[in-house]
Amino acid sequence: MKQYNYLLLDLDGTITDSEEGITRCVEYALNHFGIQVNDLHELSPFIGPPLLDSFKEFYHFTDEQAVIATAKYRERYIDKGILENKLYPGIKEFLADACEHNETVILATSKPEIFAKRILDHFGLSRYFSFVAGSGLDGSLHTKTDVINYILQSNNITDLGSVVMIGDRKHDIIGAKNASIDSVGVLYGFGDYKELLEAGADYIVEDIPALRKLLL
Repeated sequence: MKQYNYLLLDLDGTITDSEEGITRCVEYALNHFGIQVNDLHELSPFIGPPLLDSFKEFYHFTDEQAVIATAKYRERYIDKGILENKLYPGIKEFLADACEHNETVILATSKPEIFAKRILDHFGLSRYFSFVAGSGLDGSLHTKTDVINYILQSNNITDLGSVVMIGDRKHDIIGAKNASIDSVGVLYGFGDYKELLEAGADYIVEDIPALRKLLL
């Protein structure tokens, strides 16, 4: 097992269970277009990928409609949805132990950075992260590949073999492969084994204890 100096972690589905907040905000945005949702669980595929892409992929929105839908989503998210959220049991201890082992812990999320920082602050996790990277409200750093490359450049990380991306969806794994770093897929989030395997995850773990055993 390789030893990694830099642990890049996704947020939604890896650090926090954000299903309630995200799905309720997606429902709010869809309602704006007259679309009714019978079961919020149907909207769980929205957790992880960039919102613009998801509205276009899952509801065949045009670019213009996707922009409007994303704005409506954020309208509810900024006050309510952001805190309809909870930590996965054991993740805070994992982050604390990683720091004690002198690992550099970095957040790599497709969520707007400004929201990600609020969430870390809310849960008392900010102290564990040396760097926080997310998308911009202006659409910058749109993909996970963009986010990871931004992290590598901003932190002058040139030894790519010392970096691993940890996430629950294929976008995390694909972003890692595009940036030439290793990846760990976690099954306690919103992706499944088939998705992570087909995306090319270097490792797949069931839960946070298994993640701890693998990396610490």
